[in-house]
Parts: sequence; structure tokens; C-alpha cells
Amino acid sequence: MAPDATAHTLDPRPALVIANLGTPATPTAKDVRPYLREFLSDRRVVEMHPLLWRPILETMVLIRRPADSAAKYRTVWREGMEHTRSGSPLMHYTERQVALVQEALGQDVVVRAAMRYGDPGVQDVMRALMQAGHRRIALLPAYPQYSASSQAPVVDEAMRFMLASRNQPELRTVRSFPTNETYIEALAAPIEAHWAEHGRPDPSRGEHLLCSFHSIPAAMHAAGDPYRGECEATVAALAERLGVTVSQDNGADGGLVLTTFQSVFGRAQWIGPATIDTVEALGRQGCQRLDVICPGFMSDCLETLEEIDQLNRKTFTEAGGGVFTYLRWGNDSEGCARTLVEQAQGLLSGWL
Repeated sequence: MAPDATAHTLDPRPALVIANLGTPATPTAKDVRPYLREFLSDRRVVEMHPLLWRPILETMVLIRRPADSAAKYRTVWREGMEHTRSGSPLMHYTERQVALVQEALGQDVVVRAAMRYGDPGVQDVMRALMQAGHRRIALLPAYPQYSASSQAPVVDEAMRFMLASRNQPELRTVRSFPTNETYIEALAAPIEAHWAEHGRPDPSRGEHLLCSFHSIPAAMHAAGDPYRGECEATVAALAERLGVTVSQDNGADGGLVLTTFQSVFGRAQWIGPATIDTVEALGRQGCQRLDVICPGFMSDCLETLEEIDQLNRKTFTEAGGGVFTYLRWGNDSEGCARTLVEQAQGLLSGWL
């Protein structure tokens, strides 16, 4: 059915779409390859001209990377669900978030999940909502900090649907919420619970709380992407809430909280300091305790469960570090659900 087809019966309820990055259908090279192709073909993600990038993508990246990525996905895929998309932690927790937000908002709103890359796609979800008779759609990208390579691709995809539609829905979206009080409380809750049991890290002994965010290419930052500033604003607000100080010099100034960036690929320069380099350096310095949180990821995924809780943990301990604790704050936690509900209520204001 065409995307601008009119439903036989209109549904007066608004719809809320919670959108995240995406996931392969299964942890196999066969399914990882098309997912990576879609992701890495987005010019918001890789800004190189397609005539230059496409040959590299097809003849180099998509030859080796799918098998390597699939092996990593298998280490985090939910046990017994290797042949289903819901085995992906990101998909599983996004579905849980949809259920929790639906429960909180009640039946006067229809809540759906969407993925920018892979299924269910943003356009497919919007099309299904239109066909079901919904004419007011609120789009909530699950990214607390704005970047042209995260929120923007989600909104781009929604706008492509709008451009192709003769009968457009009324559309609202959220830009970002890096210092929202409810969000900061959601971050603080597992940290304070952990510190209540184990005490605070002592920066005078080289111990720290490390906030790791997904990195972006330095060229994007230089071109004016606000992402780094929003990440730093989140860390500053969290530190103020916890009553601790942020280090401006990788801990050398006595600050307790460190800010680092992860998940780089390719040869281009990315914003840093790099998480993997920082944890290795701390391990070599004999750091006996490192608490790690990933404020930019509302759902656990490959980047948190494999890269942080496996690779970075191993790097830290093998370099001589002590106790490495990955603190989960998002997923289906009360604080994360409350954050999403609050953002949704702002979007839906006047529609309910």
C-alpha cells in the first residue's frame, strides 16, 4: 500500500515512536553485512563522498568486518534467541522501554519501537501507523546528546517519509536532553547505589568514575557538531548532582570524574581521549578501582556489553588495574523509563 494511502477509519489517538540505532537480525555475517551496509552508507555517518567511499565500503569494509562484528554480537546475544532479532540486547531493551512507556501513558497513546538501520524501520513504522489511522506522530530518538550522526539520521528518515507522502501526519520530535533533571537522576541512581555499598572512588589513589560516550570524527566536531559540548554538559550536571569534581586532565588534577570517547573505526581522527587508551593507562598506573558508566546509551548494546564490559575490562585488568565495574543505568530501569515518559509527555502535550 502506498505511504500516503488513507485509512478507512481514523484513530484519534496520537502515536509515539521510540527510535534507536538498529541491530542485525541475527549475530551472523550474513545478517550483519546488510545492516552494516545500510549504516555505513548513510552520509550522516560517513561524510566521505559516495564515489570515494563506496568502493572502500564494498571491497574492504564489508569483506572482513561482518564476520568480525558477528563474532562480537554472539558474545552479547541473549541466550537461546540466536535466530531472532529480539535476542539483540538493544532490540530487547527497546521493546521493554516501549512496554513500560505504554503502561505509564495508558491506552490513549499508541507506542511503537523503530530502528534507523534494520527492522522495524522508521518509515515502515510511520507507514503502518498512518494505515492504522493515526495522524499525529511523536518521534523520540533515544539519544540524550545530539549529534548529526545520531538524532539527525532518525529525523532524516522521518522527513523522507514526509516527502513521499501526499497525506502527511502531524509530526513532532525531540532534539536532545543532555542535562534534563530526570535523566541525570537516572544516571546518578546506580552510581549512588554502588557507592553506598563500596564507597566512593578515591582520586588521590588514582580511582575514578569514567563516563564513556560514543565518539564522532574530529572533522564533524570541527565542522560545528554540538555533540562533544552536550556530552560534557551531561558530565558536568552529573558531577554536580553527585557532589564530585570533573577532571580536566585525565585525573592528574585530582578530579574524580573522567570523560572519554569510544567506538572509533577507520583511520580518521576521532574526538578523544579514547576510552580504551585511558583504561589501559589507568591500569598501567596501578589504578585499583574504576567505575564506568555510558551516559549516551539508553539501551545496552554491542558498544556497552562487548566493547566496555568485555574488551575494556580485559584491557584494564591485563594492564595491571584492579576492580572494573560497568554500571548499567538504562534498559528497563525505573529511571530510564521515567526519563522516556517525561520526554514523551512533553512531545504529546496538547494532543492528549
